Order: sequence, then C-alpha cells, then structure tokens
Amino acid sequence: MKILIADDSRVMRQIVVRTLRQAGFGDHELIEASNGREAFELTTSENPDLVLSDWNMPEMTGIEVLRQLRAAGNDIKFGFVTSECTPEMMQAAEAAGSLFFIVKPFSAERFDEVFAPILG
Repeated sequence: MKILIADDSRVMRQIVVRTLRQAGFGDHELIEASNGREAFELTTSENPDLVLSDWNMPEMTGIEVLRQLRAAGNDIKFGFVTSECTPEMMQAAEAAGSLFFIVKPFSAERFDEVFAPILG
C-alpha cells in the first residue's frame, strides 16, 4: 500500500513518517509532497492508496487539493493531519470527502485508531 504525506514542512513530514512507523504502518510505501500542487500531481501520477495532507500549504491548500481531486473524479482515501482545527474546517473537509481530521500534536495511538480501519 502507498501513502502520500503532503506537508510544506520537511520536519513535519519526517514526524508523520516516524509516527506511521511507530503505529505499525512502516511497511507501506511512503511518498512525500512539499506543497499542494505537488500533492495533487503525485496523487494523479503515483495513485497512492491514502493521502495525509496538511491544510495550509503553498501553491494549493490541502482542501483545494481534495476538491480538485474529487472534481476530477478521483475518490482516493484522503484526510488531514494539521495544526489548525475549527468546526468550519472540519465541516468543509467532510463536505469535500475527507475521511479524517487529525490535529497536531498527534500520537502513534491516534494514527493507529484512525488508520487501522482504513489500511487494514
């Protein structure tokens, strides 16, 4: 299984990768995007099974990535791992087709709780 991690912070991408490994998902293929446009392009070219996206990124925000993927007919499993979380953001994410919203700081236990049903 292939997981795309989209975050403009290299350090945060590394933390997400480490936490995925701690949660037992380290055997999946992990690819990274450093901005929203790259996340959109890699999702269409690499066909990952799951996208973990930050909300605020340069070039395209995470919600814009999700909306453009859905507009293109792509129903990839998609969710947010972000430091900001308002009720409006959660509603917009859910309306656009997001499966989850994980707020930073997060734990391996939280990743396991969210991803076990998705990744099996």
